[in-house]
Amino acid sequence: MATSVPPTHPVMTRPYPWEKSYPAGAQWDAPLRIGTLETLLAEAVDTYGPRAFLTYGGRTTTYAAFGALVDRAAAGLAALGVGPGAPLALFLPNTPWHPVLFFAGLKTGARIVHISPLDAERDIVHKLKDTGARVLATTDAGAMAGAGQKLAAGLGAAGLVDRVIIGEDGYWRIGENAPRAETGGRLVSAASLLDTAPRGPTSYPVIQPDDVALMQFTGGTTGLPKAALLTHGNLFAAKEIYQTWGNAQGHFDAENGKALVVLPLFHIYALSAVLTTLMAAGYELILHPRFDTEAVITDIEKHKVTMFPGVPTMWIAIANHPGIETRDLSPLKRIASGGAPCPVEIEQKIKALTKLPLGGGWGMTETSPAGTNIPTHGATMRFGTIGVPLPGILMDIVALDDPKKILGVGEIGEIRVKGPNVIAGYHNRAEENAKAFADGYLLTGDMGRMDADGYFEIVDRKKDMIISGGFNVYPRHIEEAMYEHPAVAEVIVIGVPDGYRGEAAKAFVMLKSGAAEFSLEDLRAFLADKVAKYEMPAHLEFRPVLPRTAVGKLSKKELVAEERAKAQKG
Repeated sequence: MATSVPPTHPVMTRPYPWEKSYPAGAQWDAPLRIGTLETLLAEAVDTYGPRAFLTYGGRTTTYAAFGALVDRAAAGLAALGVGPGAPLALFLPNTPWHPVLFFAGLKTGARIVHISPLDAERDIVHKLKDTGARVLATTDAGAMAGAGQKLAAGLGAAGLVDRVIIGEDGYWRIGENAPRAETGGRLVSAASLLDTAPRGPTSYPVIQPDDVALMQFTGGTTGLPKAALLTHGNLFAAKEIYQTWGNAQGHFDAENGKALVVLPLFHIYALSAVLTTLMAAGYELILHPRFDTEAVITDIEKHKVTMFPGVPTMWIAIANHPGIETRDLSPLKRIASGGAPCPVEIEQKIKALTKLPLGGGWGMTETSPAGTNIPTHGATMRFGTIGVPLPGILMDIVALDDPKKILGVGEIGEIRVKGPNVIAGYHNRAEENAKAFADGYLLTGDMGRMDADGYFEIVDRKKDMIISGGFNVYPRHIEEAMYEHPAVAEVIVIGVPDGYRGEAAKAFVMLKSGAAEFSLEDLRAFLADKVAKYEMPAHLEFRPVLPRTAVGKLSKKELVAEERAKAQKG
């Protein structure tokens, strides 16, 4: 298998500043294999066949059994017409149906489209229209029960879907004899896909690293999300990068690795840094449908979990859980936090509880999401930053008014990134693609600086994006939905500090003449079918007028300054 050639920087020369900060045994220019996710799965099945892979609902599936399920599901999808280049939408929470259908779809040559179970109906419609996905998979588990029938009826009548696959939760708890989902019309039982005899390898297209594997939605400048086109090569490279970095620091337990997975698999962090990377390392993944603090702690104790990746909201909940000091977290050998910065006091409390550094790093959907990481070994470990660029990744700081002007050590500008894990562009966004890249580097929209040792620090965000509980929240999307409210004349949404989520959305509203004020609960009810749950404003304030710029545009900076001043006063 071929290996990628590390990119070279137009100004900096080797060794790059961050190389001196690498822990012993780690190399920035370590060879990274080029491959596909189909290759990754095949290697894992061949290497770890009888080893436990997925545990869910009290049942465990081995690597070999998982590979066989993927083969059968791929044949079933192909019989439905899912094939090369076809978008397959996964509207799934954490369930084994996600990895089965994810890899089965890729085997047919399809492009996976992730739709969050938290998405409002209008977002689902937008994503289906934008990608052209005609087949959607969901589940009958928990709050998703009945969603398949509703989508099949509503979206089918709107001409948006041809088939809705219902993944039976009981299949993973009871087995093949579990009751099957209702079928007929547009509805298809996921378990019935597994009745299809596997096809030979020549029945499927030969997948290339440059083929698009995933259409992963992220925010757009229009207020509507846009699909980042992640190739097989991008995602395979991210796995290689994480594995190379982790192996050098002893992050992986090659024999007894068990990871507790509560991060949503439809999110790029869990998909890449957890599912594919830990699959390649032979881990058992203990899958939870959602985060529950007591359930997580209990499973760490019961199953002797060695790794738990989370987001700051999860670590805050664990750190503050009643009686946490008496619980046995000693099985943990590796913990991680991502999605948003974690409060320093929480990092310190978690380290006191586990004797492990929580660390951190930075990445984004467009980088699959590998970017930077804080070394966990050696004198170079430095918290309060986002760490150093991972192997094979180049980063620098450029002027805000000239993305080709590279700035020096300590200067603040926009962070650029380049590497085999970085997307080439967005789907149906030619104008944004032209603005998103400079000299082959992706412009991240994050403002930061690099120090003399190659550590990067984010000081602000160029755009108005809010990171709430690890999810990207785009104020303009909320504002546009709020403008539909009959009482709203003008609205500004900003992010304000939140002790649990990191940040939360606050809406400032100027009412129409004669309109009455409404409660936050009333607003959230109005927005229920317009924005995702994690986008819901957590605060609401009415103002007689909203701040404006000299040319009459609504201005956020005054409100941001006010909220920061409030936070500093405590």
